[in-house]
Parts: sequence; C-alpha cells; structure tokens
Amino acid sequence: MSLQIYITFVYTNIVITYMDIERTIKSIHKMAITTKTVINMMYTSRYIEDAVMGILKPYDLTLQQYNVLRILRGQKGKPANLYTIQERMIDKSSNTTRLVDKLIKKGWVKRSVCEENRRKVEIIITTKGLEILKELDPLTEENNEKILKNLSEEQLVTLNNLLDTLRTT
Repeated sequence: MSLQIYITFVYTNIVITYMDIERTIKSIHKMAITTKTVINMMYTSRYIEDAVMGILKPYDLTLQQYNVLRILRGQKGKPANLYTIQERMIDKSSNTTRLVDKLIKKGWVKRSVCEENRRKVEIIITTKGLEILKELDPLTEENNEKILKNLSEEQLVTLNNLLDTLRTT
C-alpha cells in the first residue's frame, strides 16, 4: 500500500505598477536623470498643491493665506511683523501685505501699530482665525496621510532627508 500526497501550489503575483513621470507626461524622449528628477518634483509638487487646495477651497482660503494663518498660530499669541511672515512663507514670492489685508477682511487676523515703535506694524491671529485652523487641522492631516499612503515611515524620513539635502547650498 502506497501513500500518495498531492501538493498544490497557488502562485499569487502582486503587481504594483508605478507610472513613471515620462509616461505620466507622455514624453516621447528619454530624459536625462537630472531633468527627469526636476520635472518629477515639479509635477509632484503641483499634485500635492492641488490636493491641499481642494481642502481649502470651501473655506475661501488660498495656500498662501493658509500659510500666513499657520505662521501666525505658531507665534503662540505673540504678534509678527510683515518681514517675519515673509521670511517664513513657503511661497517667497507672495505679496504678504495683500495676503494679510484679505485675512483682515475675513476677520481671521488683525493688524495694529506697535506701541514702542509706531513705524512697526504687528499682525496677530484672531480667535476666529484659530477656529478655522482648528477645523482644518484634521482635514489637512487626513489629506496628507492620503497623499503619502504609499510611503512607509522609513521612506518618509528618507524623502525628507533627501529634500533637505537638495536645498542645502
């Protein structure tokens, strides 16, 4: 009497496809790695900006205005001047005065003249501005997680280190 054993193997292929930037933008030419990298970063930056703008649009808030509100919240109740806001802006080409004026009209920030130096204008976030950020915080964090869902924590650390290195002059 012989015992026969049958073993069945089921092969499962998990295929993860990445759309490389050349295919994404439908380039017909092979790019130098430096060109490909810069285009990829610009394209990805726009992708991220569009996703964030989708969160901000219902609040009638631009990326730059949102950035100003976050800078002012980071002051922890202390006023900031236009120069401080400008140097901390992500988009350095923004017209900070115009952005602050729009936020004042919305009641999210207020401007006052410094008592010690009458030439110095101080800007501070209002309670209403803090409330808008408090409402936006979970939405933007959820959006950030969604955008970065395909990267592990280790990959995120590496990406941040690479981007920091890139900007080192």
